[in-house]
Amino acid sequence: MPVQKEQTFQIQYTHSIHLSEVKESYRILKNNDIRQYELMYDDTSIGMPSEAEEGEVFIQKNGHYYIKNMKRDFRKFNLSTGQVVANHRLIYKNKIYPFKNFIKPGTIITIEVKKLSLLQLLKGVNIVGKGTTTDDF
Repeated sequence: MPVQKEQTFQIQYTHSIHLSEVKESYRILKNNDIRQYELMYDDTSIGMPSEAEEGEVFIQKNGHYYIKNMKRDFRKFNLSTGQVVANHRLIYKNKIYPFKNFIKPGTIITIEVKKLSLLQLLKGVNIVGKGTTTDDF
């Protein structure tokens, strides 16, 4: 998906154990790294943090838990998309893109920022072995 530096996106899903929504917020940095800057969730049970790490802020507001001021940087990261419950969604520019619309549920994907040439963009970005265009997103 075409993105610009300093833009943000979220990945939202339903947690497989406590079946509540989780939203991870990311920012694309100038060096094309991806920074997780916020985590929002509804339940501190199994698999979710109950406190913030050093320098982060843990708050509860309107029935949600937030960890803010996160500075967790990644060159890329892998995501195992849920087969049944998770319903992973990409939220970008106020639009929601269910992962299941363009990859098979249960697939492990890599999230990373890649610089593409204009020719590559015109041909379509190669995703999961098939060419796609930005119109597909």
